[in-house]
Amino acid sequence: MLARIFALIGMLVLGTLLASCTLVDGDGRHLAPLSYATTSQLSMMGSSPASPMMIRIYKEEAVLEVWKQTSSGRFRLFKSYDICAWSGELGPKFYEGDRQAPEGFYTITPGLMNPRSNYYLAFNLGFPNRYDQYHGRTGSNLMVHGACSSAGCYAMEDEQIAEIYALAREVFAGGNPSFEVQVFPFRMNPQNIARHRDSQHLDFWMNLKEGADYFEVAGAPPAWDVCAGRYVFFEPNAAMAAANLAGACPPVRANPQIVSAFVERQANDLRSLEAVISGQTAAAEREEQRQAALSARTQAINGFFGGLFGGGAAQPVPADVAVVDVQP
Repeated sequence: MLARIFALIGMLVLGTLLASCTLVDGDGRHLAPLSYATTSQLSMMGSSPASPMMIRIYKEEAVLEVWKQTSSGRFRLFKSYDICAWSGELGPKFYEGDRQAPEGFYTITPGLMNPRSNYYLAFNLGFPNRYDQYHGRTGSNLMVHGACSSAGCYAMEDEQIAEIYALAREVFAGGNPSFEVQVFPFRMNPQNIARHRDSQHLDFWMNLKEGADYFEVAGAPPAWDVCAGRYVFFEPNAAMAAANLAGACPPVRANPQIVSAFVERQANDLRSLEAVISGQTAAAEREEQRQAALSARTQAINGFFGGLFGGGAAQPVPADVAVVDVQP
């Protein structure tokens, strides 16, 4: 009798949940709490699950970084995760179906979180953003998700996306309306830029570097907008200017110390970039000269043995004769 009563109560409760559409989605994986180790680590760095968050993604290094705001107001690196898979190559996404993972600056709101993803858990990057739309770029459902399989997305191991998803969930629960995701082709230092200086995407990447540098000097994600087809970045505490796609960028009041530090960083990196390129050019010239000298010596030796063994005709160097590479 008791068993029948409990069964009836269970059916009534289930019917009530169904009628009010409050059933927990799936198996509740999107509600899994952060581990004690994670919350302790946040506390030790002067942060909390509810504190603002930012994510940085680097394609070439296949790394996703979670940054958290600390009690000082500045953001600190909380944790780095290895990206399991991303598709395409270095450079932005252009059109639907090109299987290219995007690059740029994306604002994640609660509506972009996907607890019912076929790839364990996911959040949508919100592609195309205002910059992408200005340039006529198309695409949809560009995600950071689990399952380690990518067709234009950034794929993580399930355990990783579970923690990243939970971190984002707690940020929203703490009253934050959004968090930023910055996606770069590689770490934006002079050495990497020098390696890719011949890329067709260099101007776009230098524009992304402005946002990366602003974060480094301000210690917080800068507000951004689009003007004249480029990202424009503002002091984090400055009011976001309305998008002006006609090309007349509106003036923004900014902290002069941050602006000064930004300008100095850009100038220093430019000098470093020029030095790296100059060094690479000099090394290439030295190697070209070394190869030319080696070729000339080889020809001279071939001519000598050709005359000795073949009556003057150039012959290959005998196998038991060593050609010494003397540095010029």
